[in-house]
Amino acid sequence: MGNTVSCCVSPEGSPKLPSRQPAERLEDFQISTDVSDDNTGPYLQHISDREVPDVRDKRKSNHINHVSPGPLSKKYSSCSTIFIDDSTVSQPNLKSTIKCVTLAIYYHIKNRDSDRSLDIFDEKLHPLSREPVPDDYSRTDPEHKLIYRFVRTLFSAAQLTAECAIVTLVYLERLLTYAELDICPANWKRIVLGAILLASKVWDDQAVWNVDYCQILKDITVEDMNEMERHFLELLQFNINVPASVYAKYYFDLRQLADDNNLSFPLEPLNNQRAQKLEAISRLCEDKYKDLSRAAIRRSFSADNLIGIRCSNAVLS
Repeated sequence: MGNTVSCCVSPEGSPKLPSRQPAERLEDFQISTDVSDDNTGPYLQHISDREVPDVRDKRKSNHINHVSPGPLSKKYSSCSTIFIDDSTVSQPNLKSTIKCVTLAIYYHIKNRDSDRSLDIFDEKLHPLSREPVPDDYSRTDPEHKLIYRFVRTLFSAAQLTAECAIVTLVYLERLLTYAELDICPANWKRIVLGAILLASKVWDDQAVWNVDYCQILKDITVEDMNEMERHFLELLQFNINVPASVYAKYYFDLRQLADDNNLSFPLEPLNNQRAQKLEAISRLCEDKYKDLSRAAIRRSFSADNLIGIRCSNAVLS
């Protein structure tokens, strides 16, 4: 999503592109790196470009069927009542954000073109539990509810934040782009686990250790976690930087994805208490940015700031 087109956008796009030869893929890679906003990697194909028209039409019909023919399910503001949600860029709603992130992962799995993978992410070779892996584990796509429960369990047990969920999706899509992999039924759990592990260490102040995840997933070993983390970082080319612009783009793309799939963020009427809280947060952010700008000016002056500098008149005797 740091690119001009992102994966987590409404499925209202162009039809599926035909398969291309390696020479054409190399040409696309060279072009896309020039137009990338954050220079974090090559172009990641838009999810609507991966989707066949009949799947897109089917999801549209499902969305229409979910809307009741009676009263409108969506709340709208009026002159007397204003409905807002408690999710912002700096403080997203945890439950809604996880739902959107897992929905984006679900579409990655559902609309993949192939099953390119690596052994380190194969659940058959590196199981997360002692329960036997089904024989058809690589052929059955997981439902969105299953992905959500898996991610929700990890976030609840490790007490991770909603911002960490957004960074998890950044690393996951960056991995698919850099390593030219496909997230599929055989590897989605370990890829998601590796992205969460890395995001929690980079983003959260109190990072979760690998041994802590072994307490959550009882049957996985620390050595396996360490090896998967090392491979994940190498495949990312150690590019774990997430600029503010990329983070904000992911956040708003996820919100658009929620609207397109009838996963609205919880809306509540604006009362005096919530209004005062929003005003306090706004004032705090405004003061913070003022302090940062003053510190930047004190550090160095550029030619643009010379206009505001007043000089005393010289006295010639």
